[in-house]
Amino acid sequence: MGALTPIKFVVGSKVLFSVPKALENVLLSLTEVIDGSRVSLPDLADGQDGYRILSAPAHALSQILREHRGLAAGGIQTYRRHYIDMRGSFDDYMARFSSKTRSTLRRKHRKLVKDIGGEVEFREYRTPDEMDEFRDLAIPLSRRTYQAKSLNAGLPEDAASHDARRALAAQDNVRAYLLIADGKPVSYLYLPIEGDAINYAFLGYDPDHARLSPGTVLQLEALDRLFAEQRYRYFDFTEGEGAHKAMFGTDSVEACSFFLLRGEAANRMLLKSVDAFDASVAGAKNLAERTGALGKIRGLLRAG
Repeated sequence: MGALTPIKFVVGSKVLFSVPKALENVLLSLTEVIDGSRVSLPDLADGQDGYRILSAPAHALSQILREHRGLAAGGIQTYRRHYIDMRGSFDDYMARFSSKTRSTLRRKHRKLVKDIGGEVEFREYRTPDEMDEFRDLAIPLSRRTYQAKSLNAGLPEDAASHDARRALAAQDNVRAYLLIADGKPVSYLYLPIEGDAINYAFLGYDPDHARLSPGTVLQLEALDRLFAEQRYRYFDFTEGEGAHKAMFGTDSVEACSFFLLRGEAANRMLLKSVDAFDASVAGAKNLAERTGALGKIRGLLRAG
């Protein structure tokens, strides 16, 4: 049976309420999305309500609904799935940026080193025992981050997740990084490896150092080291968009994520409610942007 997954009603980063469903997660690899591969669904077990399709090719929804007429779709998100083409060297990669962007990135690095006022260290973690140290240092930092507090996207803390990190490390299939400033971690990055792609899984930074862009500085340092390995075809920023992904990515492909539930009336009503709610939130956001009220609304949501 798939994990219990909440179907959320969200405003900004605030979950107003959610409806849990037993869903089978189907995550498409970057290569499958680039190639536009046909999406094949595993059979549902008894008691499962449907599927959560994550980062599929843009045409996947129409293809699946043609082949599975008993399913209902909703919660549809479309976006660009960003990635880095890692052929060549780190210098080749940096040369793809404009001179202005290269200058900005170098300045962020110099500013962080200068303004921290102490020693700055970049640490890389690969082995199972190193994953223990990474956990011990990264989790207290993760708890303080915006990603954990507002998005529920901090580094997983449960024993099963850590066992999975150690297992990947034993197979040389993970890289993790910490930016240490004056003896304290201020940013972390966790990257599992699948085939010829290294995947952007978890990034967080100390909000007290946000003005120094520690996440950006750590990302660039990690890429320098990853390019030097000459192992990877892609750096995959996975599901969803964002300024960080768009800035560092060299390419992107149109993708979509959505829910597919068994076609019972209650499930269809739930998905229609999610779509109607999301449409109303998007409409309110557009109105707030036009009237200049969006910044005040975001402030209220963060304070709530």
